[in-house]
Amino acid sequence: MSPEPTNPVPINTNMKTILITGCSSGFGLEIAKHFLDRNWKVVATMRTPDPEVLPASENLRILPLDVTDAASIAAAIREAGPIDALVNNAGIGLLNALEGTPIGKIREIFETNTFGTMAVTQAVLPQFRERRAGVIVNVTSSVTLKPLLLLSIYTASKAAVNAFTESLALELAPFNIRAALVLPGQAPDTRFADNARALMLGIPEAYDDLAQKVFTGWAESTDPKTRSRDVAEAVWSVVTDPAAPSFLPAGPDAVAWAAAR
Repeated sequence: MSPEPTNPVPINTNMKTILITGCSSGFGLEIAKHFLDRNWKVVATMRTPDPEVLPASENLRILPLDVTDAASIAAAIREAGPIDALVNNAGIGLLNALEGTPIGKIREIFETNTFGTMAVTQAVLPQFRERRAGVIVNVTSSVTLKPLLLLSIYTASKAAVNAFTESLALELAPFNIRAALVLPGQAPDTRFADNARALMLGIPEAYDDLAQKVFTGWAESTDPKTRSRDVAEAVWSVVTDPAAPSFLPAGPDAVAWAAAR
């Protein structure tokens, strides 16, 4: 006798889709896991895709995306198909004095952190506007709330995104599209500090004492720090709750800095 046919698992046609940039590590990776765990479809993008960093799931797609390359952006958005939310998380850090940083390196930082965010946002806006729905979350940094040594270039690249996002939110509101900011604090569980050091092209000798002050401060600080999970929870709140703040610090240090601002 043939076995009784089993009922197919119903497809959840109401499942929403989020596209996240910079998912190879750190905040982007944690955000992707957070949404996967909550039954969203996740399009996790990376400059160099690595299928090993995220758990296998029928709700996960990993796509290549270089936010500084227009063709790469167009291909990723086309391949992703309709999405409900965009998280611009891809970014690079830089720790150096302005005097010791070639202008080409400064442009590189802005190409990724600032112009890359604008370009990816621009690419998804037509579908959001046509559907009159969508959420854009730009992940910047709490360093925009408090000036810090040797971070003038990085801070400027992120502060520009803050101003961009707040103005963008106004022009998108008539189309029922939300644009918001999540501002993480210092996160030791990410590779930001290591990556920023790697991009140091040689701090001028005159700034050596300042550099040592920065590194010593990082090593000796006992203040509560941001966890990647804090950032993922903040992004989740903004994406899923229309009443969530549009300017949301993530992590105890970021919250403290925002309160003291």
